Amino acid sequence: MHRISPIPLTVQAFADFGNVVEASPEKMFSINEGTTNRFHDLANIDVERDGGSPVVNIFRGTPYPFPLTIRMMEKHPLGSQFFMPLDPFDYLVAVAEAKSTVMPEDVLVFSCSHKQGVNFKPGVWHHPLLVLAEQQDFLVIDRAGAGENLVEQDLASPIMVDLAENNPQGRLEPRPRQ
Repeated sequence: MHRISPIPLTVQAFADFGNVVEASPEKMFSINEGTTNRFHDLANIDVERDGGSPVVNIFRGTPYPFPLTIRMMEKHPLGSQFFMPLDPFDYLVAVAEAKSTVMPEDVLVFSCSHKQGVNFKPGVWHHPLLVLAEQQDFLVIDRAGAGENLVEQDLASPIMVDLAENNPQGRLEPRPRQ
């Protein structure tokens, strides 16, 4: 079995897979007579291929059983997929580069703050929601429309996500909003 430890989510480390969405001072300017800060143009939403259109959803995730084992990945070849946590809990993102198939050694797992969202580029392999709290909601911008926009693949061998470094019980602790 392949083992992997999460690495921190940063703009640079995630660049090949998509966008990290966070309230970065470089993207901020004041609007509404100075009463609001706008964090502008944070993700490259790409959903119009083959007549697609954006759809806004809330996904409610629950944790996979522990030890956390990744057995499959999925990708959306016709559009990007944006996730922003709505609850004050950290979570994980598993990704691999956009290519025809994915192997266990291709997968990276990122540890994400509850203040960070992600936007996967079209075709990037990723695992479904990997929440660590009992339940966690995400705002999701996805593609609606005709065409085959979901490809799933079982991995040749499972990947165990090693969370022991983060907590003696093997789980990242959900952190309250600061």
